[in-house]
Amino acid sequence: MTHSAYVPRVCWFLNWTAGRGLDWHEIRVGELTRFKFAVEHTPTVHYRLRSGRSVNAVMTAVVEFLRFCGMRGLVSADVVSGLSQPKYLAYAPRDFHEGESGQHRLIRARTLKAPEVVKPPEIITEEQFSHALNSANTERDRFLVLLLVRSGLRIGEALGSRRSDLHFLPTSVHLGCQERGPHVHVVRREGNSNGARAKGQSRVVPVSDEVVTQYREYLLERDSVPTAMTSDFVFVNLLGHHAGSPMSYSNAKQIVERIGNRAGFRLRPHMFRHTAATIWTRNGTGIDVVQSLLGHVSRASTAIYQHPDAEDLRAAVERVGI
Repeated sequence: MTHSAYVPRVCWFLNWTAGRGLDWHEIRVGELTRFKFAVEHTPTVHYRLRSGRSVNAVMTAVVEFLRFCGMRGLVSADVVSGLSQPKYLAYAPRDFHEGESGQHRLIRARTLKAPEVVKPPEIITEEQFSHALNSANTERDRFLVLLLVRSGLRIGEALGSRRSDLHFLPTSVHLGCQERGPHVHVVRREGNSNGARAKGQSRVVPVSDEVVTQYREYLLERDSVPTAMTSDFVFVNLLGHHAGSPMSYSNAKQIVERIGNRAGFRLRPHMFRHTAATIWTRNGTGIDVVQSLLGHVSRASTAIYQHPDAEDLRAAVERVGI
């Protein structure tokens, strides 16, 4: 969990306790249950209630914060002990050793947890993708959409990319790179001036000729902005006082949302990555390959893309014979 996600959740908890005259140093499970209820029933900025997964993300941050404070002696041991309870593992994981008495099957499970409904990731259709490309106002925006859909990069990884990370020639041996074909080097960097960062592992992601061609179109547009010449960031602002400076996440998010509005459907940056992963999986790409392309540390993170759609379910039923 990153600081940008962790801090607001903990602040929410601290403000909630302060507003009710509660001492968070001596918080009890009953009071935490009330806080969980408040999280579940407080609408987001989009006037929607949070999913069980989002509620659990808030509660996980608060619980880990209290445990950290317990290790530092800022909260009592009674508070920390109430955050979890014994739970018997009915189904132990593979290679799990439970000991001679079986007592090892007892683990400490978090007390406060909301039920989660697993939903397939939001994706766009090929038709919507075509509309999105046609609705982009600039070559830069078309390149951003195309790169995200065809490579599965996170928006932070794309915004943090440097021009030197893009090896778009048939061979990059002259650059000291032995990777074959056009590809992108996803590099983890800290302290990017636009706040972008690569969350996952550093890796190499191949790209298609379609992406390379659109990049050339974008370069012609980019080179018409004199202040962009000194920036090594791939994605830069093209107009206004900030022309030539690297694009921020908020700027990119607004651009993508406007593209969706013009195309006639809801569009968010993360939907491009979900779409890429889902297409790969449905086309029969091995989960280990998809995991590597996405930069997931855990295969469990990649498994969410192995979800069936309505056509898959109907095809399965129609194939059943007597």
